[in-house]
Amino acid sequence: MSRLCRFIHAEKANFPIVLLCRVMRTARSTYYAWAAGIVAREARHRADTALAHEITVIHVASKGTYGVPRVTAELRRQGRTVNRKRVERIMREHRITGHTRRTGRRSLTKQDSKAAPAPDLIGRHFHADHPGTKIVGDITYIPTAEGWLYLAGWLDLATREIIGYSMADHHRAELVFDALAMAADLGRLQPDCVIHSDRGSEYTSTQLRTKIGELEGRQSMGRTGICFDNAAAESFWAVLKEEIGTRFWPDRATARAEIFTFIETFYNRRRLRKHIRWGYLTPHETRLRFQQGQALAA
Repeated sequence: MSRLCRFIHAEKANFPIVLLCRVMRTARSTYYAWAAGIVAREARHRADTALAHEITVIHVASKGTYGVPRVTAELRRQGRTVNRKRVERIMREHRITGHTRRTGRRSLTKQDSKAAPAPDLIGRHFHADHPGTKIVGDITYIPTAEGWLYLAGWLDLATREIIGYSMADHHRAELVFDALAMAADLGRLQPDCVIHSDRGSEYTSTQLRTKIGELEGRQSMGRTGICFDNAAAESFWAVLKEEIGTRFWPDRATARAEIFTFIETFYNRRRLRKHIRWGYLTPHETRLRFQQGQALAA
């Protein structure tokens, strides 16, 4: 119907509207109602174009990873009162889509049959009331032309912040030890902290267990071959590999630099995640909220 009204509107300078409506079998009231909304439609189109530009800027800044929920949250953080369905429509019309996570990866977990595993103190309850009280760790591998680059990380379950990480061309015990030492040196661990991982030989090593004892932490481990027992750490690797935007690096040095940039400047400080109490915040902002709450309580 709008196509017919546009034709009548375009030809009204050459022919009477009554005649055009009769020929096109369109009620005059229909045409006049359509014509009365021209100004409003043009204003709405301009507003949608401006919003599409803002959405594109946010999407590009997120390395092309944000979908509708986080784009909407970022717009609202910037002071834009916008409806989620409108954002969804505009992103669909402009073919702006976020990343979906890949599934499946080769496991690096090799259990040391001689080492006694620690009990599971997490029990798939991947939440914590305060930062530094529950952390989870895992190792992943990054492909480069020089060979694998191995990455170990520790994730705080209260803030979802990466508080310690280490990279090397091996995945011996020193890799996870260095990552935990980084978290400790930054002051991100509390006494009696639960330090959870899988049962890989890197985590059952005497070197790591000694370090956990020095930090007055409690070691925790999931079951062998059950990835769901360490799902929070696995989830972070999925985010990193999908959102970093690179599948294969020319050398380990380049991969190191890009992973450092992703964790320190994007994931910890700019990537939004919905908190059950505070809404969309970055991991860094979530930690600050906890600290502010503790200061007020004191």
